[in-house]
Amino acid sequence: MNLKTRSDDLELLLAVIEFGGFSAAADALNIQVARISRSVTKIEKALNTAILIRTTRRVMLTDEGKRFIDGVNLGLKHIENAEADIIVKGKLPQGKLRVDAASPFILHQLAPHMNAFIQAYPEIEIELNSNEAIVDLIEKRTDVAIRIGKLEDSTLHARALGKSPLFIVASPEYLAQNGLPRTPNDLNSHKLIGFSNIKSLNRWPVKGLDNVNPTITASNGETIRQLALAGSGITCLSGFMVNTDIESGQLISLFEPYRLIGTDRELVNAVYYKSSSVAERVTAFIDFIRPRLTL
Repeated sequence: MNLKTRSDDLELLLAVIEFGGFSAAADALNIQVARISRSVTKIEKALNTAILIRTTRRVMLTDEGKRFIDGVNLGLKHIENAEADIIVKGKLPQGKLRVDAASPFILHQLAPHMNAFIQAYPEIEIELNSNEAIVDLIEKRTDVAIRIGKLEDSTLHARALGKSPLFIVASPEYLAQNGLPRTPNDLNSHKLIGFSNIKSLNRWPVKGLDNVNPTITASNGETIRQLALAGSGITCLSGFMVNTDIESGQLISLFEPYRLIGTDRELVNAVYYKSSSVAERVTAFIDFIRPRLTL
């Protein structure tokens, strides 16, 4: 095997991408910027192509660089799997497990159980990453992701975690000041809170109601929940976020006679690539967390 790039040079290149620049990477690794610059230049010369676009403010990957880094990350994943494969059988699963989910799901459904998970699996190093949009598992080096809604066709394996019904909610304070809407048409005279980044989430499961036009928008479901709790308007959120609020009376569920049940948006799945080494960690995580979810 005759590789054109050295692993130590690749590590420094990946650090530049991870930390967003040469200086930031040098500070994080406690080495000189010149050393990182030499490594990146060596890689570009070996491949006879530009990997990075350098500006005074930041560095960006070229198209060729992105393809190269995707391949490097995939190769590193294979190496990680090969290392994990030699772990002695019969021991508890061990190694790093990277989990991705929307931040509200992490806050309300995963974070409360992480201490118990760590106690049950002390050899698993758990890493929780929150993203509001769907991420590429290989690009982000993610082992398992929690996806809300209908799954697109892909090569990913999936395990159903359950269904989380959607609720149209508002705070008692908001309703006291603005009146109780009794039919979907009444929403025309109310303040509505919706999503700014994923417009399909502004399609509420209410009979006779098309897309809503929010008065206030936010990119994060937890922000929307907090706005609703503060009396800023009416919104639509998944039960995994607002079940407790409804039970405590902090939020009121509206339009029960009109609410549509069983839509694709209720689906909650764990998705992952099947790998002999990571599979034990993924299975342990899903088996542990599934019965504890309050969807």
